[in-house]
Amino acid sequence: MTPSPTSLTALSSWQALVSHSGEIRQRSLRDLFSEDPSRAERMTVEGAGLILDYSKNLVTEKTLSLLLEMATQCRLFDRIDSMFRGEMINRTEHRSVLHVALRMPKGESLVVKGVDVVREVHEVLDRMGSFATRVREGSWKGATGKTIKNVINIGIGGSDLGPVMAYEALRSYSDRDRVFRFVSNIDGTDFVEATRDLDPEETLFIISSKTFTTLETMTNARTARAWLLARLSSEESVRHHFVAVSTNAPEVQKFGIDTHNMFGFWDWVGGRYSMDSAIGLSTMIAIGPDRFQEMLEGFHAMDEHFHKSPFERNLPVLMGLLVVWYTNFLGSQTIAVLPYDQYLKRFPAYLQQLTMESNGKHVRTDGSPVETTTGPIYWGEPGTNGQHSFYQLLHQGTRLIPIDFIGFANSRNPLGHHHDILMANLFAQGEALAFGKTAEEVRASGVPEFQVPHRTFEGNRPSNTILGQELSPRTLGALVALYEHSVFTQGTLWGIDSFDQWGVELGKVMAVRIIEELSGQSPKGPPHDSGTAALIRRYRDMRRE
Repeated sequence: MTPSPTSLTALSSWQALVSHSGEIRQRSLRDLFSEDPSRAERMTVEGAGLILDYSKNLVTEKTLSLLLEMATQCRLFDRIDSMFRGEMINRTEHRSVLHVALRMPKGESLVVKGVDVVREVHEVLDRMGSFATRVREGSWKGATGKTIKNVINIGIGGSDLGPVMAYEALRSYSDRDRVFRFVSNIDGTDFVEATRDLDPEETLFIISSKTFTTLETMTNARTARAWLLARLSSEESVRHHFVAVSTNAPEVQKFGIDTHNMFGFWDWVGGRYSMDSAIGLSTMIAIGPDRFQEMLEGFHAMDEHFHKSPFERNLPVLMGLLVVWYTNFLGSQTIAVLPYDQYLKRFPAYLQQLTMESNGKHVRTDGSPVETTTGPIYWGEPGTNGQHSFYQLLHQGTRLIPIDFIGFANSRNPLGHHHDILMANLFAQGEALAFGKTAEEVRASGVPEFQVPHRTFEGNRPSNTILGQELSPRTLGALVALYEHSVFTQGTLWGIDSFDQWGVELGKVMAVRIIEELSGQSPKGPPHDSGTAALIRRYRDMRRE
């Protein structure tokens, strides 16, 4: 039987935090910084090449002490240790959670159920490296002998969001002689736009689906196969233009892909934690095996920091505890992630799956209802674009929205004063959000009295600032692992399973049934509600017209 998680609201630290939150609501960041000039130095921590300044949060030393006490009472350290030992912490799916093994160095060992999973990981990485090198060097040819110039990854969810985010983030390191595109949406437009200007004879498809049965992925894969065969009529050509990231060898072979060109992974890798597994094959082709290895080293460095650093100096733990603080004690519902680097334009979208698919749960690991709010909504946009979009609400709206600012000391594209202007905006936004502008300060600037309320900024809007040297493969790995482990910290305190995702199943199952009805077949199973039935009728009528 699954042991019951700790009753969070019954903990002495929880009760103390409830009381303490009332005190914090009466404090301001202006006062906190004024009373403690060394606050920023004390509330800055480093790990795996990243710096986290969390001084502009609505917390005091007492807040942090109580949050750390709650982490201890929830046995966070034991749960972290259990994950790194390969214990079955994903209880609803009866699986270990070992994405940390994907980036362990060659030569290390982690034995789970009699199998050294690190050895297996590096066997796949070596095969990936060999294949990626052949494509990059041009020795892997298409069916007609042409060099591969276009690589299209077909997947969805974690099989798409991770690879496309990594490619965009590391585009400056990528092979510029090749086109890399990503198809995920079942909307035919996605496939058409990705392929319309490409030559099938020069195109390689990577079909990423663990089961090789995912509806959206396999529909797009079959469309890609037909697109190829419309130019190259021989079925034999498929094996020159398709490879698979999957564990279902019979279906891969049935599709026409040589199983020697199938790259596997394991049930202990969740889709949203898989970008550093074989799912990252497109990333490896783009940046090369050596750079991919650097990314894995960044992941591993943050893993080690998370596993071994004391909680009060532990970046993922502190970030996770702050999320719990704002979500459960100060009433925040969303968190904005604002990277001040154009290469990270897909990072907020990637985090949406990582965070909300992990912690969007309403029951605890034992099946009992959660006692608290879980899973805040993550969203964001690169700076400075967002400043001309939604920052008005951040500064003067009525909602409390904690923010993660992400920036780098050096640009991959130094151009005049662009980078200094970019980073000046990052620092200015954090300062303005924290301290605002009082009515007295507004009046002192000489504005008309009727404008004073409109130009007053109350401040007290909290933020973290995460800084790195530059956006390198190693830095990206550390940054992704930082959020992975922050999510795990949150889930541990809430007593939920951050690694299952049953919530994505129901709609998918119902869609399969409706697909048949849209094509004119008789309904099967229980009747739809009247609203859905009416929509189906109207759709079919419009299609006939």
